[in-house]
Amino acid sequence: MTRKWIYFVMAGAITLGVHTAGAQEPPPPPPGAEMGPGGPIGPRMELLGFGEMHPGKVVTNAPYSATATIETMQKLNDGNTIDRTTQSSVYRDSEGRTRRDTTFTGAGPLAASGQPRSVSMIHDPVAGTSYILHTDKKTAEQLPERHRGPKNGANLQNKFQDHIQEEIANGTLKKEDLGTQSINGISAQGTRYTKTIPAGQIGNASAITIVNEQWYSPDLQVIIKSTRTDPRMGTTTYNLTNIQRSEPAGSLFTVPSDYTVTQAKAHVRGKHAPSGPPPAPSDVPPVAPGE
Repeated sequence: MTRKWIYFVMAGAITLGVHTAGAQEPPPPPPGAEMGPGGPIGPRMELLGFGEMHPGKVVTNAPYSATATIETMQKLNDGNTIDRTTQSSVYRDSEGRTRRDTTFTGAGPLAASGQPRSVSMIHDPVAGTSYILHTDKKTAEQLPERHRGPKNGANLQNKFQDHIQEEIANGTLKKEDLGTQSINGISAQGTRYTKTIPAGQIGNASAITIVNEQWYSPDLQVIIKSTRTDPRMGTTTYNLTNIQRSEPAGSLFTVPSDYTVTQAKAHVRGKHAPSGPPPAPSDVPPVAPGE
């Protein structure tokens, strides 16, 4: 994976969620995936370990630290399987600043050299800044200002909600309340979304059913666990464990003094990235800006 791809993914995460006005009830994870250059962004972002960095709004006075694990299991037609797991350390302080530290090992574009590679993401809504930290090189790249504007995020949130309501009304999306359970030691509300792509809509011979189940903590205002099963892509499970409710160290949300800071320039296919996220296909709603 090139740096250009990293910039695009990180900037997309910021655009989708940092400044959007979150509803009391979180929107569902995408029954499919937002399509961007080169394919679906949603599953790729989860594989990269940035799924938790999609805050629907800035959450204050609810600090925590935890381990976020994303596992994707895909079964191929010949019986072969692809199983990929990414684990990250995630943090949020009382002011709503967030950080994610991910180390990529073994397989995957970020570890193509065979050597582990660590990437960190810091978002500071107080200062209005976001950084990508390259710990191996002690460099920090500040994301372009255009990716932190509230307008694109708010518009995407509104379009997403409208799309969800439209699909519930026409019967292609079903929503079920799963009640409240303790998930990983945290009280969470469960919701299941079942998306049906009718036969012929995307060239499919028969209907495709995609199921998303998520467990959301109203207290922490984060998703504790989610599972997406899509016959086109396999099963992706997100799990937030080892949750600590204490205040993380303030130094986690600042760029170390010995790092060299540069301005990142996001590119897509050799061109500057657009100010807003790429359009989603008609068969699936955009990526949900839910943390």
